[in-house]
Amino acid sequence: MTAPVLGRDYRLLWSAAVSSRFGDALRTPALALLAATLTRDPRAVAAVTVAGQLPPLLLGLLGGAYADRWDRRRTMAVVDGLRAAVVAALAGLVATGRAGVTALAVAAFLLAALGTVFDAASFAVLPSVVPPAALPAANGRLQAGTALAGGFLGAPLAGVLFAISAALPFTLDALSFAAAALLVLALRPTPAPEQGQRPTPGRAGVWREAWAGVRWLRRDRVLWRVTLATAGSNLAISGVMAVLVLYALTVLRVPPAAYGLFAAGAVVGGLVGALGAGRLAARFGTLPALRGVLLAQTLALAGFAVARHPVPGGLALACFAAGTTVWNSLWSAYGQRQVPAGLLGRVGAAQRTVGLVSAPVGAALAGFAGQAYGVAPVGWAAAGVFALVTAGAWRTLREGATRTERRTEPVPRP
Repeated sequence: MTAPVLGRDYRLLWSAAVSSRFGDALRTPALALLAATLTRDPRAVAAVTVAGQLPPLLLGLLGGAYADRWDRRRTMAVVDGLRAAVVAALAGLVATGRAGVTALAVAAFLLAALGTVFDAASFAVLPSVVPPAALPAANGRLQAGTALAGGFLGAPLAGVLFAISAALPFTLDALSFAAAALLVLALRPTPAPEQGQRPTPGRAGVWREAWAGVRWLRRDRVLWRVTLATAGSNLAISGVMAVLVLYALTVLRVPPAAYGLFAAGAVVGGLVGALGAGRLAARFGTLPALRGVLLAQTLALAGFAVARHPVPGGLALACFAAGTTVWNSLWSAYGQRQVPAGLLGRVGAAQRTVGLVSAPVGAALAGFAGQAYGVAPVGWAAAGVFALVTAGAWRTLREGATRTERRTEPVPRP
C-alpha cells in the first residue's frame, strides 16, 4: 500500500520537532559536562539532572490544561521562544564564567516546565494536521526524525562542541528553539476546541480541568489499560537504562572503546521501529500491533538477559528499542483518535504523567538491586516485568480491537 501524504503543515511540525530535539541533544550532555567541571560533588551534579526530571511529574497535568485553554499553535511558538531566551541567558552566563550549579539547575527546571506545555500542545495539534488514518505513520516519522537528530547528530556532536567552547552547545540550542518557533508559526491556524471542552477561565478552573483529563482517561477502559501498560514498561526500561553501562561492560563484556557502537545499535533499532510503525498499524490495526510489540519486547528482553556476548546482547537491545518506538508511535496515535479535540492536551498530559511516574522507581530499584546482587539479575527482572505487563494487557487490547478498530480502522487484506 502507498505511504500516506502528510502535507505541508506536517512537514513544518516535523521540522520544528526535529530542530528542538537536536538542540536538546546538544544541551543535555553539555549540562552534565558543565556541572562536572564546576563541582565533583555527586549530589550537586545529580541535582541538575533531577531538576530537569521533576516538572513533567509535578506540572504535566497543568501543562495539558493550558494547552487546551490557549491556541495550540501560538502556545508552541511562544513556549519555544521562551525556551530560546532561557538557554540564551544560560549561554551568556557560561560564556562569561558566571554559571554555577544553581543556575544550571534553575535552567533545567524552567526548560522542562515549559516543555510540559509544549509537549501537550504538540500532541494535541497533530490530529488537526494529518488525517486520522495517517496518525500512526505521522507519529512514527516524528519518532524517527527526533531519534536521528538526537541519537546520531546531536549527542555525538555535543562533546565536540563543548570541548571547543562550553557556551557553544547552549548557543546552538537557543537557535534551534528560535527556528522551531518560526516553523510552528508558519502552520495554518488550528480549529478552536468546542466551548464545552475548554477549561473554565480562572486559576481554580485550570486546576479543576487539569484533572478532567485524568477522569476522561480513567473512564476509557482500553486507553487507561494501555497507559498502565506503558507505566509498567517504563518501570523495566528505566531499570535497564540505569545500569546499562555497567551491564554492557561486565555482563556482555563490551570493550569500553566499543560502548558507543553498542549504544548506537539501540538508536538504529529505534529508528527502524519508528519508520515501520505506520506499516504495522495499517497491516494489523493499532491495538493488535501493540499486543505484538509487547510480546516481541518481552522476548527481546529475555534474549538480552540470556546473552553473555556483545553481539547477541546488542541485537536484542536493538530489537527492544525498535519495539519501544513502535509502542510510543501507536500509543500516541490511538489516543489522538479516541480523545475529543478539546481534551487532547489534558488527556495526553495525563497519559504521559501516569506513564512516566514509574521511571524513577525503576531506576532506583535497579540501582539498589545492582548494588546488592550485581547487575545481571536486572535483565531478568525487566523481562519478568514485561511478561506481566503483556499478560495483563493482552485481553484488554484484544477486546479493544474488537470494539473499536474493526469499526473505525478496517485492516487491509495482504
